[in-house]
Amino acid sequence: MQQIGITLLALSVLLFASLSAAHALLYKRDTRAVIAWVGLIILVPLAGAILYWLLGVNRVRRRAAALRQGLPATRRGAPSALSLPPGFAPLARAGDQLGPFDLCGGNRVEPLENGDEAFPAMLEAINGANVSIALATYIFDNDAVGAQFADALTAAQRRGVEVRVLIDAVGQHYSWRSMTKRLRSAGIVAAAFMPVLKNMVAFNLRNHRKLLVVDGSSAFTGGMNIRAGNVLAAAGRHPVRDLQFRVAGPAVAQLMDIFVHDWEFTTGEKLDGEDWFPPLRNEGAVIARAIPDGPAEHFEVLKLMMLAALAQAKESVSIVTPYFLPDASLITALNTTALRGVAVNILLPEKNNLKLVQWASHTIYWQVLQRGCRIWHSPPPFDHSKLMLVDDQWLLVGSTNWDPRSLRLNFELNLECYDASLAASMSRWFDHRLCRSREIRRADIDRHRLPRRLRDGAARLLSPYL
Repeated sequence: MQQIGITLLALSVLLFASLSAAHALLYKRDTRAVIAWVGLIILVPLAGAILYWLLGVNRVRRRAAALRQGLPATRRGAPSALSLPPGFAPLARAGDQLGPFDLCGGNRVEPLENGDEAFPAMLEAINGANVSIALATYIFDNDAVGAQFADALTAAQRRGVEVRVLIDAVGQHYSWRSMTKRLRSAGIVAAAFMPVLKNMVAFNLRNHRKLLVVDGSSAFTGGMNIRAGNVLAAAGRHPVRDLQFRVAGPAVAQLMDIFVHDWEFTTGEKLDGEDWFPPLRNEGAVIARAIPDGPAEHFEVLKLMMLAALAQAKESVSIVTPYFLPDASLITALNTTALRGVAVNILLPEKNNLKLVQWASHTIYWQVLQRGCRIWHSPPPFDHSKLMLVDDQWLLVGSTNWDPRSLRLNFELNLECYDASLAASMSRWFDHRLCRSREIRRADIDRHRLPRRLRDGAARLLSPYL
């Protein structure tokens, strides 16, 4: 009898492992991931299969698809004749196919550098709110800057403004005391995106979007978290450079729509009506659209937009990112872009706040440099800015980094912009930063000693999770 029990147990484990391996073969997109998971399941059938179902299967996508059935249809603008820069129609069509929104004209997009410019503008908007405030962020520190935002949100709520605050459940713990609890104690409706204890199988999938929409008519988005370190005038020990963008015009409705879906995904509450979606008038000349990305229904949209933009480029590509771990397809696209004679400049921080990411990134440098791309290191303070600029006509700004976490795991938000004037201003900003940076050459990489190369190579093994 005991022998029969052992045999049945062994057969059950074998069946479980076989079903798990079959699921990986059928549904995993990345061949390397298939090999890794199937190999693990073969080596340790029970433990490997359990780990696969815990970490390798994206339940968020299924949950998002189920929830999407009950959501209002994503708002797309009415088709209109837009005056795109010459030759950019193919890139615009790629965005039409990839994203949920149409391009819309009549927007004003204003860059705000560091918390020194962005935070006063954001606080002014909150203090002037009349009917609604929607705020989503990855990190909302309970520090001096966080307190200013908490006080402004509390004052708005007390004067009758509808306030909703969404903070990532992991990001909220960057502070010793959670800002979510502080806001709730002040009577503000605040929620944590995917609390880890309730979503252990999705603990690695975070909401990295940064978004503030006031009265449904003005918005702020970019890569900036709410924390004191972003104010360089009083940053203390850990100053951080960053970019935020103030948006007005029809594109604000798209940004609001993304918040509404995230909010309902998290809380089940539906936000609609003119308090959140008022009529919007033209405010400027920028053609823009919001592009959400994430492990749910918009999987790898930003990566495909980056690839399309690199294929579009004819003269120049300027990239700023704090974390540079592109996969093989992006590395190939960067190389082929440079081989076509396009000037490709990549600006990275000299000293990263995440050492493992910096070490892993070093192992990729030579692959990019050998085909003509140029890499530059910007001096401290750490630069958290994100920007992609093509031919001084097209921009991609927002929360996405050039790493697997942003491009495969996080929920991200970017803004695609077509405008020569905005692009020229950001090109000047980029050139200004480049003049103060140090170019990294292939010889610099070749001089790295063996212990450093081994360290960097070991760090690269963790790149899918950094």
